[in-house]
Formats: sequence, C-alpha cells, structure tokens
Amino acid sequence: MNGLIMAGQLLLGLSLLVILHELGHFLAARAFGIKVEKFYLFFDAWGFKLFSFKKGDVEYGVGWLPLGGYVKIAGMIDESMDTEQMAQPAQPWEFRSKPAWQRLIVMLGGIIVNVIVGIIIFWMLTFTYGQNYTVNDKLTDGIAVGNIGKEIGLKNGDRILAVNGSKLIKFEDVISSKVLFDGAQLTILRNNKTLYISVPDTILNKISKNDKENFIAPRVKMASIKMVIAPDKNGDKPSFFDRIAGLFGKKWEKPVYPAYVAGIKPGDSVLTVNNKTITFYDEFVSEVSGNKNKTITISALRNGKPITFTPKVADNGTIGVAANSKELPSAHVDFGFIQSLPVGATMAWSTFVDNAKGIGKMITGKLSARNISSPIGIAKVYGSTFDWVKFWTLTGLISMALAFMNLLPIPGLDGGHVVFLLIEMVQRKPVSEKVLEKAQIVGFVILICLMVFAFGNDILKSFGK
Repeated sequence: MNGLIMAGQLLLGLSLLVILHELGHFLAARAFGIKVEKFYLFFDAWGFKLFSFKKGDVEYGVGWLPLGGYVKIAGMIDESMDTEQMAQPAQPWEFRSKPAWQRLIVMLGGIIVNVIVGIIIFWMLTFTYGQNYTVNDKLTDGIAVGNIGKEIGLKNGDRILAVNGSKLIKFEDVISSKVLFDGAQLTILRNNKTLYISVPDTILNKISKNDKENFIAPRVKMASIKMVIAPDKNGDKPSFFDRIAGLFGKKWEKPVYPAYVAGIKPGDSVLTVNNKTITFYDEFVSEVSGNKNKTITISALRNGKPITFTPKVADNGTIGVAANSKELPSAHVDFGFIQSLPVGATMAWSTFVDNAKGIGKMITGKLSARNISSPIGIAKVYGSTFDWVKFWTLTGLISMALAFMNLLPIPGLDGGHVVFLLIEMVQRKPVSEKVLEKAQIVGFVILICLMVFAFGNDILKSFGK
C-alpha cells in the first residue's frame, strides 16, 4: 500500500506538470496558426495507447509509457521522426513555414508554463501558510554536529553567529542551498571565543549521501520517548520497492524492533545510556549508534519510578524509537496576497538556479552524478502518506526542475530545438533537415542513457550502495 501511495503521488504530480508543459507548446502553436496533430500524456510508443479521442483536427490521448508526454506539431522534426511528412512540400499551417521567432516562442512555451506554474505554487503556499523559521538567537544550547560537521571543525554546543559576515537570523539559512552549493564562512561562538570555520563548496557531495542532520542541526534537550516502532498488526511484509529490489537479488529481511522487544514505551524518560548521563538528544543518538549489534543498558523513569532496559541495537545503529525533545524557538510570518508573490517567485527562482549549480558541479566533479534520481527516487521523496503542503511543495520544485532540464541544449529536448533555431536566426538560413534528424536520434540515445543511469542509481541505493 505504501508503494502505491508513493507511486500515486508521483503520477499525479508529474501528470499535472506534463499536461501543463505540453499545453504551453499547444497554445503557442495555435496562437501562430500552426496545426497540432496530437496532444498526449505519456508516450504511445509503437502505436500502443490506453485511450484517445479526436476533437477538431487534434487527437488527444494517454499513452502507455509514463516517461512524459508530447504534442505532435505539423511540419516539425520531433519524437515521432515523421520523415514522410517532412518530405512533402511545406504548408502554410506547418511549423517549418513560420518565422524563426514564432517557432522559438513555440519551443519555449512549455518551459515558460513550467516556470509560471512553479511561481504560482510557491506564491499560493506562501500566501496560505506563511513561513515558519527557527530563531537562531534563541538556540542557547547551540548546534548538534554530525560526522560531516565534525570534519570541517564544528563541535556540539557551538553557536553560529553569522554567515559570510551577515548575522544569522533564521537557522535554516545556514543549511540552505546557497551555503551548501557555494560554501561559506561561519562565525562561531565556542566557550566565549569567536572562531571562523569555512564550509567547503564540495560539502553537498557528502550531505547528499546522508540527511542534512549529519551536517548540523539545532541542539535540543532530551525529554521522553515519543514513539516506539512495533510490528505491523497485519504482519511484516516486504513493500513494493522491496519486491522490486528482490528481482535484482536483494534478500528482504524482516524488520527487528529492539525497543519494543525490550519493553520501552512512549512516555519513558531516558536518564542514562551505558551509565552515561543523557542531557541532549544528540547524545542519545550518538551513544546508541556507536553500539551497533551490541546490547546496551538504558536507565529511565516511568511514571516517576526508575526502570532499566537492555535492547540490542540493530545493525543500522538504531533501536526503533522517536524521542520528544524541547520545542525549538520558532517564529511565524504571514504575507498578504500581493506580498506573497515576490517571496514565492524568489523561492521558485532559487530552485531553478540550484538545478543549474548542481549540473555545473557535476560537470566539474564537485558533485557526484549519483545524485541524479529517477521516478523511483522521486516517489520515495513524496512519501507513503499524503500531505497537502508537501505534495505541492515537491510538485513546485519538480516544475522548476523540469523547466531547467528542458532548457538544456540536448537534441530532443526543447533546449536542443532552441539552439538550432538560434543558429538559424544568426546564419539567416535553417539548419538542414538531415542534421536535425540525426541530432534528434543522438538526443534520444542520450536521454535513454540518462534514464537508465538514473534508474540504476536508485536501484543501487536500494541495495545501500
């Protein structure tokens, strides 16, 4: 069921974005009197489709291959590779008969719509929910530092005062894409001494393999056990993704529940782990994770009375609990309808820029290409429960990512067509149809290779590699 919810959210989000993207091409083509023959969600490869209908001179339908969608524009070399049509004399309603500037707008139509959709989503989210942030000045216990943070010289309890010389107001800004992509100099207060620590611009390559919490997070005091993971009432069964991994030889292992088996219950207050006093949540996590496959002793209070547990830590360094912790000092900002627009637009633009920076870092070797995800990885990010805010936030992020990816100068993508149109406008004559046909084939091969690589990445991740 979890796998179906993930897949369903992914399918819904991508379907909306693909339809709107193709609608951008469709409307631009129609505005210039260009005939559109097909409008499809997903690809009807080899002529197979789930259903279709015709309205006017356009065939609308849903294909069987869920790797995007397309509009077939008359007189254009595209995914259909309709060379027979191109061999006929050009007609006034065809793409190739129109001025280069009109064809350029048609090719940019989908990208423009994706950008507009991304801005609208973030605009409405900002207007509806405002923004919450952690007040950095009130983090009196400083930060909890993961392995990656320790590598650059940070320590538990450090207080971050400024980033690149500017006072840090919102804690979230120190783990923002701007810092993680570009690097930064942090001003630190440690034992009443001011220090300066540099965050390298390659740090994202390490963080991408872990959670951001393995870098830094606000340090919070340990309170009590909030949740204990217990066996499923219907019996533990492999998920959809576990079954997929099983096809590639990964054996499914039944989950273990150390805390549940040891008798730990929600509400228990942890005092010590292996006789070490626990004050902060990161101390609890560190002590537990440092004893993989070993039995530990936890002293706690239950209803004011002392109690002891001896769970065996799982091989992933956990015992299957979530802890309550002292609430972080937070603030909330509401925005009016008009005020929300520039805030949402800035969020959307930042996503677009982050994608560009990410590709740049992959090209220069500062970011591993293993961070490229396929629909499998994206589905996991959507999660197994539906959350309205999370769904639209991720859909907005994907809309901006699609806009950027389609702008890349790869034949077969909108950006590839844009490049050839710009060349035509400079040299004042079209690129030959033979060149366009060969480029389309090359682009198709490149895209298939990228897709295979992305799926391979996510399959390897399912094996923990």
